[in-house]
Amino acid sequence: MELWRSAANPWGQEVLIGISWDLMWAAVIGGLVFVAAHAVWAKWIMPAASGDSGGGSGIAGLPAQVLRHAMSERVFHWGMSAAMLVLLVTAFAPVMGIQFAWVTIHWVAGIFLTVMIAYHMVHATFFQDFWAMWVEGKDIKAGIAEIKHMIGRNGTEVPKAAKYPIDHKMFHHGAAVSGLAAIVTGIFMMLRLETPFWTANPYMLSDSAWGVMYVVHGVSGVALIALVITHIYFAIRPDKWWITKSMIYGTISSEKYVENHDPSRWAIVGVSSPEEEPVLAGVGASASSEPAAEGGLGDAGDSGSEAGPVAGADESGSDDSDDERASEVGGSD
Repeated sequence: MELWRSAANPWGQEVLIGISWDLMWAAVIGGLVFVAAHAVWAKWIMPAASGDSGGGSGIAGLPAQVLRHAMSERVFHWGMSAAMLVLLVTAFAPVMGIQFAWVTIHWVAGIFLTVMIAYHMVHATFFQDFWAMWVEGKDIKAGIAEIKHMIGRNGTEVPKAAKYPIDHKMFHHGAAVSGLAAIVTGIFMMLRLETPFWTANPYMLSDSAWGVMYVVHGVSGVALIALVITHIYFAIRPDKWWITKSMIYGTISSEKYVENHDPSRWAIVGVSSPEEEPVLAGVGASASSEPAAEGGLGDAGDSGSEAGPVAGADESGSDDSDDERASEVGGSD
């Protein structure tokens, strides 16, 4: 399998012109193999989870619905997702033999994604808890315990997760690195195109430098193929539906909060935070994927839109900025 493609320029120099399309197929096949293997493992091999909720059901003042994602976060997630899918389809469908006028659609979607990511970086840095997505020592310990359970060591105690479990955080960082690499190289590549906004300038970099741009852009693209496949898979799994619904409705039930999250690491304003109680693996932090924009599916009776007080919402309602602040601590005043 080749890793990249090269060709001779007009001066007879061998220069890179992009990644090998074998990598695209490797990402597709690798993602599908992972999905199939995990589905088989989850159905027939996964160690049984304990029925114990791990304590915490008596948390004083816990509302029926806990705010997880404010409206602004949900709009960003779905807008970014749409742009990402358009970019992947327009980038790789022609390689698969599906021909259409893809260039303009691709760079317009790229600009939209760039604006969305720039907004997210500012929003997450100055208006949310910037450190909520960073991996801590407790996350690593929980991840190791979860792996031990996955390989059959039943009874391994796993501390409950913060707002985002370690697998969600790692997915976020992988998508962030791949996405930023694609955006930076994509901006340079757009300057080679004639658009209503600028005149094409294919000579701003040397042929060898352009080759590096093409390879980095391609590698980030195939990485995103694998990440998107796994993300969609975990988003539609029935046991993760409750997480996906939180990205639609904004809330999770108090039962899911108690079952999966440590109140001392994801505190809700106005609710007391008892000491963390370790739980048997498979009950607390789950082994799913979730981005800054995270997905998952849940129990049929766990409707994100069911009636009940929502953490962070008083009877008269609150504006979106209140929801944004509340989503970082689980609720607002």
